[in-house]
Amino acid sequence: MSKKEHVAETQATQFLRKHGISFSEHPYPYEEHGGTAVSARELGVDEHAVIKTLVMQDDATKPLIVLMHGDCKVSTKNLARQIGCKSVEPCKPDVANRHSGYLVGGTSPFGTKKVMPVYVERSILSLSRIYINGGRRGYLVGLSPDVLGRLLAIKEVDCALDD
Repeated sequence: MSKKEHVAETQATQFLRKHGISFSEHPYPYEEHGGTAVSARELGVDEHAVIKTLVMQDDATKPLIVLMHGDCKVSTKNLARQIGCKSVEPCKPDVANRHSGYLVGGTSPFGTKKVMPVYVERSILSLSRIYINGGRRGYLVGLSPDVLGRLLAIKEVDCALDD
């Protein structure tokens, strides 16, 4: 794991602290387009436990968040079918930034600017610990996946495709 270094508060860490959630902090050197492979390598953790926060939109352009294992892709077709809409697609980065209040690459599901539905890949909830973005590029927080259900109105889905 990374050495302890102080990281400035983000909307996400403020949200977690306000709700009394304990978490570990994991800063790492961010690489543009490096994704979860880089963060997993830098932190020495399994990429399956590094969770991506993806801002997407449905066919009515309503935003939503999908939480997915770092080593998997989202089947947008399966997701759309499970949530009862015709299609789902990723938001353009500037649109995602506006909805979440975070820069793409630093998006956290905690403390978003807009309240959006959060869909979580079911198997994430059975992990013992997850590493998820803490609200800044190059910064993950480690916590128990049960926090997701306690703090967010999550809906479980099965839409993972192996990467």
